[in-house]
Amino acid sequence: MNAKLNFASPSSTLAVAAAALATVIAMGILWAVVALFQSRGAPMERLAAAERACAEHAYQSERAACMNAWLVASRPETIARR
Repeated sequence: MNAKLNFASPSSTLAVAAAALATVIAMGILWAVVALFQSRGAPMERLAAAERACAEHAYQSERAACMNAWLVASRPETIARR
């Protein structure tokens, strides 16, 4: 019994095509992550500013209440005009 495994080596064209497809998929995922971070950057910036403004509170419950009040006070008012 002389069994040898003989795997067919893929052609170089197939390897290049697979690498190109993997690169396109990776770039698409990276672009989606960057777009999500940029679209959600403003709310995180406001949360960080609220956290810095309420840093003097010792207890988490007081800090959370202060941050909520700060965020409500800093929210731009949009009132429908007639």
